[in-house]
Amino acid sequence: MKKNYLFLLMALMLSIGITPLIAQEEEEEDWDMYDDLELVDDSKVKRFAKPTIVGLSPTRFLSISYDQQLGYDMNLSSARFPASGNSGWGVDENAPISETGRVNFTGGLRFNSNIPVISKSNLVWQSGLNYMRVGYNIGGVEEPGDASGLTRILDERGLNNLNWTNTFFVPISEENFFIFQGSLDMSGDYGFSLQPFNTVRWSLAAVYAKRVSERKRWGLGLARTYRVGNLNYVPVIMYDVTSADRKWGTEILFPARAHGRYNFSKSALLLFGYELEGQSYRINEFSVANNSYEIRRGELRPRIELQKQLSGPFWMHFQAGYRIDWTFNADELEGSREFFRGFFGTQEYGMVNNLSNTVYFNLGISFVTL
Repeated sequence: MKKNYLFLLMALMLSIGITPLIAQEEEEEDWDMYDDLELVDDSKVKRFAKPTIVGLSPTRFLSISYDQQLGYDMNLSSARFPASGNSGWGVDENAPISETGRVNFTGGLRFNSNIPVISKSNLVWQSGLNYMRVGYNIGGVEEPGDASGLTRILDERGLNNLNWTNTFFVPISEENFFIFQGSLDMSGDYGFSLQPFNTVRWSLAAVYAKRVSERKRWGLGLARTYRVGNLNYVPVIMYDVTSADRKWGTEILFPARAHGRYNFSKSALLLFGYELEGQSYRINEFSVANNSYEIRRGELRPRIELQKQLSGPFWMHFQAGYRIDWTFNADELEGSREFFRGFFGTQEYGMVNNLSNTVYFNLGISFVTL
């Protein structure tokens, strides 16, 4: 019985002690403090256009591939000096051929990167280092006497391109945005020793665009480019669209590339179209004094490309297409200074060359983001 009294007494004391605390907590809670808070007005939130639309092929952060062309014929004219670019003194298209060769192999390793540096709703900055090797195996190479010896140089050293590209996506509203891209290219027959800085070529592009919906965007702009070997200034047209069923679409950045797209599923798609590829490559052996002797290499590549997810962010791609020679002519640049010829310039080349067309293949693996 005493135990029961003791239990009741303890319970009573506990309840007396706790009750004031509860009352005190309730009295200290001042609900009036929330009267000044306002609900967020969604209409006042600044919204920006997204950098992509649905259905596009995955963005490649890192990619490594191997490119190979099948055999073809190479015909090279004799070189003429001094600088063809500034003096207009060069070789006409009917110049006699001084070197010929059967190219058994052309190709090499390619590495591309596109790493996000800043990724915010109002700014996306991506930067990447890229490398492309174009090696040659030319049959019957010999010192041709009064000819240029270019086939020997290509066979021994090949051509290399080291590129640094920065891309900026700058939205200005929920629909409108700008894309700016700048590139530096060091291209030539160099090995471990780099070439002079004044022969590094730069490219720049600016596009104003509109994201019409989650399935469509378009844009117009201007580019300074070496895509077809020579320095050129060209208009840029961007048109990306995905059909309502998300099966068909386009990925166009004209004139650099234009593709139709068919999505088999979220993990497989097919691209079909073309790409322009090229750069101005310095040949060190021919670059006398402060002059720079450069091959204006440009290619048109109609192609199909299958992209397939392997596992998670790892995708593979396989290209098959036809390499069409746009230009393989050469200029000697006096003082290494570039000049503008464009599509319609009358300046003669220092060397007129031509390559027969051939089939090519490219196989690679990428680390992507969807």
